[in-house]
Amino acid sequence: MNLKSILSGLEGLKVRGSLDIDIPKIENISSKVQEGDMFVAIDGFVEDGHQYIPEAVRNGAKVIMAQQDKVTKEMVKEWPEDVTIILVPNTRHSLAICACNYYQNPSRKFKLIGVTGTKGKTTTTFMIKALLEKQGLKVGLIGTICTYIGAEKLGDNSRTTPESLELQELFAKMAQEKCDAVVMEVSSQSLKLSRVDGCDFDIGIFTNFSKDHISSKEHPTMEDYFASKVKLFHMCKLAYINSDDIYASKLPKLVPNCEFKTYGIDNPANLLAKDITVTNSSVDFKVKLSNKNERIKTGIPGRFSVYNSLAAISIALKFGVTTENIKEALLEVRVPGRSELVDNEKEKTIMIDYAHSPESLENILATVKAYTLGKVICVFGCGGDRDGGKRPIMGEIAGKLADYTIITSDNPRSENPEAIVKEIEAGMQQTKGQYECIVDRKQAIRRAIEMAHKNDIVVIAGKGHELTQEIQGKKYPFDERKIVKEILEG
Repeated sequence: MNLKSILSGLEGLKVRGSLDIDIPKIENISSKVQEGDMFVAIDGFVEDGHQYIPEAVRNGAKVIMAQQDKVTKEMVKEWPEDVTIILVPNTRHSLAICACNYYQNPSRKFKLIGVTGTKGKTTTTFMIKALLEKQGLKVGLIGTICTYIGAEKLGDNSRTTPESLELQELFAKMAQEKCDAVVMEVSSQSLKLSRVDGCDFDIGIFTNFSKDHISSKEHPTMEDYFASKVKLFHMCKLAYINSDDIYASKLPKLVPNCEFKTYGIDNPANLLAKDITVTNSSVDFKVKLSNKNERIKTGIPGRFSVYNSLAAISIALKFGVTTENIKEALLEVRVPGRSELVDNEKEKTIMIDYAHSPESLENILATVKAYTLGKVICVFGCGGDRDGGKRPIMGEIAGKLADYTIITSDNPRSENPEAIVKEIEAGMQQTKGQYECIVDRKQAIRRAIEMAHKNDIVVIAGKGHELTQEIQGKKYPFDERKIVKEILEG
């Protein structure tokens, strides 16, 4: 593609060299650069891509895009004269716009639905996909767990929202495969780091907002976290928001150019759930569809599933999905690692859930406690290199709600797992809850399963759908479904 076309829509450029050249492809990883490519240098959390510009040039880059505050005149003079240099105010934003142009703005070729919020994004996207597909539409999905085009799974994902270059390539594949709609999780990080800049969102969803992702490597404050999420709605024409969430209520004033509609349980809303019944395997509720009160049931237990269902139903109604298809799809849908029950011949109730924040842990434990006849046994830890302040809070929550807790590792990353466990334990000691500490997560799961009786429930919280455990920069295989089955069969 011609470089001028790739740069369309960008402002504040400083250029050395010709723009009238064709570019085979765009890369932001220097080792992938080939002859004639354009290399965009990104200043990352771990490494600064600007230090890899010489490698990109050696590999054949004919265009270098760099950030103005990251390079000096002396550095530019050292780069070959036949290489076009483009200096921009922000390479993350510029990469996103260039990627949109390079792939010919694929998000304009289908209906794009973005889901943001602290909790519920994954389940809501899976529900939306199921509802639209039940109506006969072809749907793409991008999120925390994996990427789908229709029934085809393209692979597991390492982050909730891909980098802009990868994202636009996925969109292009989805457009080529004639997707009618694409539903994606839009993380606060992706909004803050411009990964979705240039995307043509048709509809946005705001599920809820609570403390999470507060750290030096994510969001320094709650204000920054919320402001990042608000960016999505500046990119939408229409949005559905949770009327029971105080932060959601701020959005209409903050984004006056977006049309907002509501769903909820406790406060007035355009789509309101009533008469909710929760069991250990499902939740059902009444909601008005086509001027008639209908009872909806889904196989994902918990009050939070009602909110997720309402968000998905809101989208379904916009797309003209019939009442019968709504009922059938929500009854059938399952989401890996979200209140996921592990079937087993020993008839033990074992649930794997992604709850990794104070509010999500409180929600899942309060939910199962309400319908469990026996004891609630909780296994959980906290991730390293993330918000350390939540660790004692989560320990206190488990101590108050679970009958027995086993504190263990999550993804310790670069931190000492024993130290993380002690921080959680400090919160646990503020309660009268019974507990023990087993740092090895597999052994902690084994202990919980072995002590569980028929009417008890074991909640393994924190990792959910994840298939690895990250320790000191290395990821080791860790599929909790397989681990549970090995323990039960052993």
